[in-house]
Amino acid sequence: MSEQSEAVHIDIYSDVICPWCYVGKRRLERALRQVNKPVSIHVAWRPFQLNPTMPVGGMERTVYLKAKFGSLDIFKDMEQRLLEAGASEHIPFAFEKIARTPNTFTAHRLIWYAAQRGCQNEMVDQLFKGYFEEGADIGSVPTLVRLAALAGLTAESFLRSAEGIAEVKADEAAGHRLGIRGVPYFVLNRARGISGAQPAEVLAAAMEQACSQQEAGSAGGR
Repeated sequence: MSEQSEAVHIDIYSDVICPWCYVGKRRLERALRQVNKPVSIHVAWRPFQLNPTMPVGGMERTVYLKAKFGSLDIFKDMEQRLLEAGASEHIPFAFEKIARTPNTFTAHRLIWYAAQRGCQNEMVDQLFKGYFEEGADIGSVPTLVRLAALAGLTAESFLRSAEGIAEVKADEAAGHRLGIRGVPYFVLNRARGISGAQPAEVLAAAMEQACSQQEAGSAGGR
């Protein structure tokens, strides 16, 4: 096929403190490498706060886990499954390094800002790595400034402004209107939704189908 069709759009609703979202990101990256279609695929990261009522300063992690799961033993069982899933995607989860569960709204603003500067994927990656591999407090502005620099972004002035607040709130509201209750959640071409950190093969098949539909639609319009 000699002509390039319009891009397939993938909107990913996620939270940067969601370990399955980190796993889902790695699986998506593998899926993108598997897709063999002459249609470009555009990925955008959208905000979803798992804990929208979290205090601005966050919460001590043990206290948070006990409140959320009822006991640490329940989380330990989940943690083991996550460690296994992470290992399969070359993610060295280091849950023991995480001291606080942060409020993630400012991190989502930073992801929005990174999209305006063309480095959104790199910013999301640094936030996941910082939190899950280093135990970084990604609710802290100085920490976010440091991680932004690793993604090639100068962000201190932005983070100390009010820029992006309305836009992130609007994106969050859009996700809730879609009925999203858990993340990661992938939306292909603003129509088909895929919930959870699905295997790369499932994501690749969905993308290939979307690409084929896009190609057919473009061919029909010519």
